[in-house]
Amino acid sequence: MEERQVCQWCVTEIIWDEEIGPESHCPHCENELGGYRSLNVGLENDNDNDDVDVPDTTADNEEWSEEEEERKNDAGWMKDNEGFRSSTINTLATEGVVQRIINEQLELPECPSCREYMLEAGVQTIGGDNFKPTIAPAIGHSVVPNPFNVVMYVCPSCYLTTSILSPADREAMVERLSQGD
Repeated sequence: MEERQVCQWCVTEIIWDEEIGPESHCPHCENELGGYRSLNVGLENDNDNDDVDVPDTTADNEEWSEEEEERKNDAGWMKDNEGFRSSTINTLATEGVVQRIINEQLELPECPSCREYMLEAGVQTIGGDNFKPTIAPAIGHSVVPNPFNVVMYVCPSCYLTTSILSPADREAMVERLSQGD
């Protein structure tokens, strides 16, 4: 049975199953899920009101300390310069160049894996004698011309590559599909 939960920060529905259990952090905005944290500040002097019940917060403080320690351990890879990115001068310089390239691009597809903007890597021609296009029975010919071009993109963060049909071949595809009617 699936359980559903809504992140109070980004209002995104989070679905989890019984075997894995609930998420402790939102996978979309990475904020902590659960109740809002509140801090009770007692402004009264303990000697003035002996009959006031003061909640025991030692368990809460221990839980808070454990969570803080886990966060420090989780971020330890950044201090060791491990992982995809580390904070070095080369990385900072690279980020500046990546931003300039992104500012000059006509299209900015998002990486499907990490949602960073992707960099245009080049154009690849697909087709020719080694390519056997599928003939769509509804239109009597292939959906794309043979050969056709795709624009290749690479993610500067996770290095995933993807391709998109070139603008000229998109128009050719629309024209070929409209001829089918």
